[in-house]
Amino acid sequence: MKARRAQNQHGRGARARRVLPGFGLTLGVTLGYLGVLVLLPLGALFLKASGMSWAEFTQAATNERALASYRVTFGSAWLAAGINAVMGTWMAWVLVRYRFPGRRLLDALVDFPFALPTAVGGLTLANLFASKGWLGRWLEPMGLKVAYAPAGIVVALVFIGLPFVVRSLQPVLEDIDREVEEAAATLGAGRLRTFAQVIFPVLLPSILTGFSLALARAIGEYGSVIFIAPKGSEIASQLIWYRLEEYDYAGAMAIAVVMLAASFVLLAGVNMAERWASRFQR
Repeated sequence: MKARRAQNQHGRGARARRVLPGFGLTLGVTLGYLGVLVLLPLGALFLKASGMSWAEFTQAATNERALASYRVTFGSAWLAAGINAVMGTWMAWVLVRYRFPGRRLLDALVDFPFALPTAVGGLTLANLFASKGWLGRWLEPMGLKVAYAPAGIVVALVFIGLPFVVRSLQPVLEDIDREVEEAAATLGAGRLRTFAQVIFPVLLPSILTGFSLALARAIGEYGSVIFIAPKGSEIASQLIWYRLEEYDYAGAMAIAVVMLAASFVLLAGVNMAERWASRFQR
C-alpha cells in the first residue's frame, strides 16, 4: 500500500514536471523578454552615463534647475499617490459593497485613464480647470487656482494614478468574508472599530501596492502634466526633454539616472512596507 502511494506521488510529480511547454523554455523566454525590454535599456542608460566624469555627472544632476525639478516631481507624486490611496480605497469600497443605478458605468470609468492618451487627459484637465472652464470659473474666485499652477500637476497625477489603487483593492474586498464582520458586530464592535481592527489590516497590503503603483506611475508621467503645469515649474521628465532639445545628451542621461535610482529606492521601501503589512495581517 505504501509502495503504491509512493508510486502515485512520484507519478504526479513527474507529470507536474512535464507540464508543457516546460520550465526551462518558459523561464528562458521570460528572462530573454525582460532582458531585451528592461535590462538592456537600463544597462545602456548606465553605460552612457558612465562616460561622464564624477564632476560632470554631479554638475548635471544636482544643478539648481535639476534639484527644483526633483522637488516638484517627487513632492507632487507623493501627494497624488497619497490622495489616491485614500480616495481609491473609498471608491473601491463603494463599488464592491453597494448596488446602485449606474454602478457598472462608474466601475468602467475607473479604467478610463488607462485608455485615454495622457496628452488628451492633460489637455482636458487644463480646459476644465482654466479660468473660463467648467470648474475653474467657480474655483478661481474662491482663490483655488488649479490650471497652470502647482495644484494642476497634482490633479493630473491623481487622474492617471487612481485606477491602480481601485483595481488593487477590489479583488481583496470581494474576498473578505462578511461573517467576520458580523461576528465583530455581535461582539459589540461598532462600524468604525470593525473597519479599523478587522477590515483595514486585510486591506493594508493592497493599499500599499496600489500606492506604490500610483507613485511609480506619477514619477514617470509626462504627457498629462505639460498641458496643465505652470511656467517655470517643471517635472524631471520635462527637464530631460528640454536637455535633449538642447542636444545636452549627457545632462539628460544624468537626470535620468538620478530618477531611476530614486525610483528604485522608493519602490524598494514601499515593497518592504508591503511585506511588513502582510506579516501584520497574519
